[in-house]
Amino acid sequence: GAGEAHWHRNISQMPDLTVSAAAESGPRAYAMAGVSPEDVDVAMLYDAFTINTVLFLEDLGFCDKGEGGAFVSGGRISPGGEFAVNTSGGGLSYNHPGMYGLLLIVEAVRQLRWECDDRQVQDANIALVHGNGGVLSSQVTAILGSKSAL
Repeated sequence: GAGEAHWHRNISQMPDLTVSAAAESGPRAYAMAGVSPEDVDVAMLYDAFTINTVLFLEDLGFCDKGEGGAFVSGGRISPGGEFAVNTSGGGLSYNHPGMYGLLLIVEAVRQLRWECDDRQVQDANIALVHGNGGVLSSQVTAILGSKSAL
């Protein structure tokens, strides 16, 4: 499943800096795939800035608005944690070229094929990949699944 949304052109037009169009693209992708946030085993989130990860986890329904900080604490989103996010290290730790979103898709597919060795998420069958364009203006969410998830 996939969903996209575009809310503004400039960040000065953003009515609420704590809510992105991921709040719209995520539900569209979940509906198309027939899944919910609770079904996702691993998430790849475009993290150009540290706030992006928390903002997108909230907007995509993994936790309530304002609860993102508590949600990520204690290694919860680390490989081996309760909910793995950006298992390749993310754009801030691993690599952030101009087309980083493609690397998120590659990592998600590798997770679903069980090709990630020491960073492999056990029983990964459903992956969410989320990309951000502009300055929090354009959002796209895709849900990918392994053969067993089909």
